[in-house]
Amino acid sequence: MKTGPQRYPGASTAYWCQGRYPGSPMEVNVVVLHTTEGRSLPSYDGGALAPNLTAVPDFSLRRLDWFQHFDIDVSSRALRNLAGGVETNTLNVCQVELVGTCDPATHAKWEQANYAHIYWPKAPDWALTQLAEFLRWMHAEHGVPLTGPSAWPAYPSSYGNGAGQRLSASSWSAFKGVCGHMHVPENDHGDPGAIDFERLIALAEGAPIPSEEDDMPTAAEIAAEVVKQLPRATWLTDGLIKNVNPGTSEANPTLSPSQALANTEAVARRIDRRTADQTAQLGALSAAVAALAAGGGLDAAEIQAAAEAGATAALDRLGDALTEGV
Repeated sequence: MKTGPQRYPGASTAYWCQGRYPGSPMEVNVVVLHTTEGRSLPSYDGGALAPNLTAVPDFSLRRLDWFQHFDIDVSSRALRNLAGGVETNTLNVCQVELVGTCDPATHAKWEQANYAHIYWPKAPDWALTQLAEFLRWMHAEHGVPLTGPSAWPAYPSSYGNGAGQRLSASSWSAFKGVCGHMHVPENDHGDPGAIDFERLIALAEGAPIPSEEDDMPTAAEIAAEVVKQLPRATWLTDGLIKNVNPGTSEANPTLSPSQALANTEAVARRIDRRTADQTAQLGALSAAVAALAAGGGLDAAEIQAAAEAGATAALDRLGDALTEGV
């Protein structure tokens, strides 16, 4: 029996699958988390393998975009279900696919290629927070308990039942709460791996949400960006460094190590000033948005998102500043 709201607020139905695959009505008391092991919204074989919802990261706005494929209280199709065994897809389960990976090898490959992605065992706070908001909604509107298995082993140990985490048929039939694909019987997938389940549930229960300032680049992050540029500096046999800055290399084809470090320090100081300016501008713009919205006719949430996107784009130019200065 279907009760409660059937659409997650804000979720797009642009990729709706229930018309082609009607599913079975049920009263949800379980959420199963998957990872897609890809970087974009999957096709799900035209809906034949689709979950109830997919969460797609938007890195420019630091948010999860939600796509709903089935009603909350309708069975979806992302779990294996063997004939004659326990029910999986139809056992009061709402399934969520998280775009990204739980595989450390895939994460390393994508990171080396500079592909934007979420490695869910180390998901950024904004992604984990928005997943927690969904779980909080499922708890409030559908009574899904904010509890789950104690074991969330890392992939690939989680594949099959390599870490002993998979539920028995009887335990699965009695289970209510939040679990992973790795826990469902009759299945062998190991996603979502070692997601920070304790932190996720704490956020869903109302733990303090990280502020926007927490996402501003720290000194350590700036240093990491500098290190990413260091391979571009070619050390010559006489102890000098080839100047790879096209704006200054003709006049100064080489740099001493001390000059290179001095240039790097100057770039870091410029980045620090730019970051401070962007923070101040964002704060002022937020206040202006609130004042304009109070006057009516404006959507504060949309304007705020645009403001944050502009600030994020400015911060993304940090790497360009480093390239210019080294």
